[in-house]
Amino acid sequence: MSDVTRTKHGRPIHHWRRDVVELAALFTAVAVADAVANMVGHGPDGPALLVVSAVVLLATAGFHTWWARRQDHAPPPAPDTVARPPADAEQAGHTTALAAPETETPPALPDATTLWRMRTTVRDEPGSLAALCVTLAERRIDILSLQAHPLTEGTVDEFLLRAPTDLAGTEITRSIARAGGTGTWIERADAHDLVDAPTRILGLATRTALDAAELPLALRHLLGRCTIRSLPAARTGTRGDGSAPSESTPVEGVLDGTVLRLKDPDGEVITVERPYLPFTPTEFARARALVELDTRLGPRIPRSQDVLTLPEGNSITVRRADTADIEAAKAMHERCSPATLDKRYHGPVHDADRYLNHLLSPRFGRTLAVRTASGRIVGIGHLLWDGDETEVALLVEDEWQRRGIGGQLLGRLVTMAVEAGCESVYAVTQASNTGMVAAMRGLGLPLDYQIEEGTLVITARLDATPVSSRLPYDSAQRP
Repeated sequence: MSDVTRTKHGRPIHHWRRDVVELAALFTAVAVADAVANMVGHGPDGPALLVVSAVVLLATAGFHTWWARRQDHAPPPAPDTVARPPADAEQAGHTTALAAPETETPPALPDATTLWRMRTTVRDEPGSLAALCVTLAERRIDILSLQAHPLTEGTVDEFLLRAPTDLAGTEITRSIARAGGTGTWIERADAHDLVDAPTRILGLATRTALDAAELPLALRHLLGRCTIRSLPAARTGTRGDGSAPSESTPVEGVLDGTVLRLKDPDGEVITVERPYLPFTPTEFARARALVELDTRLGPRIPRSQDVLTLPEGNSITVRRADTADIEAAKAMHERCSPATLDKRYHGPVHDADRYLNHLLSPRFGRTLAVRTASGRIVGIGHLLWDGDETEVALLVEDEWQRRGIGGQLLGRLVTMAVEAGCESVYAVTQASNTGMVAAMRGLGLPLDYQIEEGTLVITARLDATPVSSRLPYDSAQRP
């Protein structure tokens, strides 16, 4: 630090002793130069020596200037890799921190990479997360996003990673364990996971606001692979599956390890199970917010519709249906023959209201209804959320069968399933129900057939099915 920058009582300190010494040195140099000039100048060859000395000095100065410029354009020597402080900072006397020595630039990540979603628990202390990041960097793993879920015993960190394809998930898990991570869970991710968490949550809230049937799907997209079931309103005692009655679920919901229970004002309980990974309070709060949004908005479904012309020239409309259409659907059931109802429900229908309240509820799936020009329902198709699977079911009134209505309904239900992100759909029917079997074959998808307890289960895989930009019933005329 120079004298100029040091201060006392807010003013620079000037040392007069140093100024006197510098002035004395200047006078001494002048005196020595005058003595040398007089001695050389009064000699016989004095003027010539002075001229030669001047030429030598000029030549030396010129050579020094040329050499300095050449060194400026040359690359710096290998050992000199430390950044220099700016010249003005040095002259002003400021203390400038030198940059860390440059290291060799690491090679670029390989072109073949894989996306992973990873969750691990670390101690809630400084440096724990840094140790994980250093370990991932050593394995050439790029961190694309990070979410922290604070807990009482630590912090759950959720990563979206891009790693070399030749790096297995088990190797990543072992590296994280050496860095202090515990309870590590990892699975493959896809491009949909690249969307940041706030954007994804807002998108799910929008889908839920537009369609009540989207709530189970929104919860599944929010919480990952899980099983979601909607349980009926409060009943006393224990349910057949051994779970507690809905009365034991408070309004604010319950977080119980790998199980979430969320309750709406009507008493219905939504149960979310994820056995492989416990839920965090943050996930519970997000899920509860979605359920509360759905409750405040009330029943709602899109009211757009398709207008179709059958081969014989009759026009029909296909549109979404919900519990407001129970009476019209019940009237259709009364017009159906016992044989038709038996193929659909695998037995006689004693209480159509009980079936229809469940089937038409947006909580359990989506329903499409086919109406004639007079408004009468002549066909119904259901897409039902069955835990982590999806079921399709059809019922067409006798007089309107074999006109292509079942195929039209099934095609639209499958498109809705693809849009919802379902991997497959299955239909439970009888081998004698040739209409349903033909409609499933007409999808042009890979099918699996299984016989279970005298019934035929046909499963269609949807992994290769293209997803259209809109659902087929969104392009039609509005009522």
